[in-house]
Amino acid sequence: MEEDIDVTSHTEGLNGLSHECKPLEEITNGHSNHKPVMNGLIISHNVKDQTNGSAPLRSLPISALKQNGLLQTLAAGGDQPQPAEENVELQKAREEWEALESVQPALTEDSNPTPIISFNEALQYFQTTDLGDLLKNIQPTVRRTGLAAITHFLFGPPRLHRELLEERDLVFAIAQCHVDNSQTVHMRVLQTIYKRLIGSRLDCPRFGAHWENIGFQGTDPATDLRGTGFLGLMHTLYFVMDPETLPLARDIYKLSQHPTQNFPFSVMSINMTRIALQVLREEALSKECNRRQQVVGVLNEFYVATYLHLYQLWKTQQKTIVDSGFVLKEVELFAKKNPKQMLRRLEVFLKERRAGGVPRGTSPDPQAQQPSPSLGAGAGSGQGSKGKEMHFTGVCDLPPDMEGEARLI
Repeated sequence: MEEDIDVTSHTEGLNGLSHECKPLEEITNGHSNHKPVMNGLIISHNVKDQTNGSAPLRSLPISALKQNGLLQTLAAGGDQPQPAEENVELQKAREEWEALESVQPALTEDSNPTPIISFNEALQYFQTTDLGDLLKNIQPTVRRTGLAAITHFLFGPPRLHRELLEERDLVFAIAQCHVDNSQTVHMRVLQTIYKRLIGSRLDCPRFGAHWENIGFQGTDPATDLRGTGFLGLMHTLYFVMDPETLPLARDIYKLSQHPTQNFPFSVMSINMTRIALQVLREEALSKECNRRQQVVGVLNEFYVATYLHLYQLWKTQQKTIVDSGFVLKEVELFAKKNPKQMLRRLEVFLKERRAGGVPRGTSPDPQAQQPSPSLGAGAGSGQGSKGKEMHFTGVCDLPPDMEGEARLI
């Protein structure tokens, strides 16, 4: 039997709390009738053993308590023991969460954005494509008869050099080409135009209302290309891909989103292509093409110059959508009569922009602001009679000019 021992111990337990064991007052037959106190709580001997869930804790002699490993650990200030095993579900959830860091999104071929396409790459596609069937139906010049043919021969612009006829015919063949959803180049042109104007890197669906955001009239851009065919998209592609003209394209696009001066950017662009085609067909660009020995480059610049002229009129004269018919007619007449001046003004505009100054192009030529005599006194300000021209004029909807034989593709 153990002798009566007066033991008072203070040990540091879990979380730094002090465990105080009161003196053991009486031990009878190796058992103590004293209930130890820890942190002010009485530890009852009726607590069931957690190992088997039923057997009560047995009283142990003090010598056995001294040999208890847990008490020795607590007395020595050891760390909190870890549980033997963790909850299986918790462990599984932890492993899944940690695995998220190493998960990478699976990239498929369809998720890769469509690469943008340059104008030269798109043009090369048409140069290497068999367009024989389309070439049979082109009308590269205006058919004139009688006195009109004699007058044009004597006093009209020079004829295009023979070596440039093939390039000219290619332009008119492209103008008859429709959008083909199965052709990768066609789809890349559409995606490039959308991305460059919107400033997005992601592809957009082939059909949808988003095309109206860049100025098409419906969910399918192809329906707006009547009269200009794929050439309407090629000109817009040139506009947004050339680093010199891209800032101007975005300026015009910004104006097209104006609360009161808004207009459909892409439809207006197609109208500029229509005007440029007609000027080329009437041979008003032949002299400049002969001088530069190229047709596509001259036509591209003339398209941009025409859009610049419209932009200047629209912005400085506070035009709105109800004035579109009059403005388009005025731009067309001026472009046909002054092709060289149009190109020169574009050259000056881009030169001043490169120099970092404010281009004088924001204030159009005073002569360009004068309404055409055939439009009446109030046509330039859009205050004429509210006829059909007061509504926005779509592609090829403009009435023919004085040369009735001229018609679009």
